[in-house]
Amino acid sequence: MAPAVADDGASGAKPTIVLVHGAFADGSSWNGVIERLERQGYTVMAPANPLRGLYSDSTYIASVLKSVKGPIVLAGHSYGGAVISTAAAGNDQVKSLVYISALMPDVGESGMSLGARFPSALGTATRTVPYEAGGGISGTDLYLKRDKVHPVFAACLPESQANLLGVTQRPAATTAFSETAKVAAWKTIPSWALVGRQDMTISPDQERFEAKRAHSHTVEINSCHVSLIAHPADVAALILQAATATATAATGGGSDRPALANSGSVQRTAVVTGLASASLATGSALVLLGRRLRRRTY
Repeated sequence: MAPAVADDGASGAKPTIVLVHGAFADGSSWNGVIERLERQGYTVMAPANPLRGLYSDSTYIASVLKSVKGPIVLAGHSYGGAVISTAAAGNDQVKSLVYISALMPDVGESGMSLGARFPSALGTATRTVPYEAGGGISGTDLYLKRDKVHPVFAACLPESQANLLGVTQRPAATTAFSETAKVAAWKTIPSWALVGRQDMTISPDQERFEAKRAHSHTVEINSCHVSLIAHPADVAALILQAATATATAATGGGSDRPALANSGSVQRTAVVTGLASASLATGSALVLLGRRLRRRTY
C-alpha cells in the first residue's frame, strides 16, 4: 500500500528543499532548478555530496538534514537518489522524496546490481583510477571517459557543453555503487519521480521499475540523463508538487492531499533543449565494473 503524506504539525510554513547531486558533478548542477524554487519563496540547500561511498555519503547528508528546522523536501539526482533513500530514513522532518533520473535501491540492492538487471551504455563509458587519501586510506575512483561524455551521458546537450562537463567532472569512488542499501526511505515517505525517456546512463526501464514499486508520482520527459539542467523548469515543477503536498499535509488538508500513484506512470512530453548539465550517476552500471572490482583489492 502506498504511504500517506505525513502531517508535520507545522502551521503552513513552506518546507526547506534540499537538493543532492549525483556522481561527476557538484551542487551547481541544480542552479536552474534553484532559481525557480527560490522565485516561489522556498528556502533551498544544495550540499556537497562527497561521492566516497553510499554509507559515508548518506551519513554526511543525514547530518546536514539535522541542521534544518521544520519540514524538508529531499530531492536527489542520479546516484544522489541512492543517497537520499538512506539519509532520510528515521528522519521525521523529511516529508517528501523526489527522484530525478535517479537510483532508488531497495534493501540489499546497489547501483551495480540494479545496473546488471537493467543494463545501460554506462558500462562502456567509465574508467577506474586508484587513489590514496590520508591515514592509509586507498580505493578506486570512477571517471567518465572523455570521448563518451557526449554520446552516452549528455547526448541532449551541445558537444562543447558535454566536453566541459568531462573536464570538470568529480570522480566517485566505486564503493558508491557497490555498497548495498541497508534501508529504503521511499517505503515509508511519499515520493515523486522523473523519468528521462532518452537516458543512456540509467535505463529508463530501470527508472520506471523503481518508481512503480515505490508508488511514486511519476512524470516522463524527452530528456537525456542530465534533465535537471537541460529541463530545469520540468524538474522544478515536480519538486514543487512534492512541496505543495507537504504544505497541504501540514495544514490538515485531508481529502485535498494527492494520493500516490499506483501505476507510477503519468507521462508528459518536453522538447529536449538545454544548456550544460552535470549530475551524472553511475548507478545503472556496471557489469564490466563489477568484474574489475572482483579482481581489485582496496
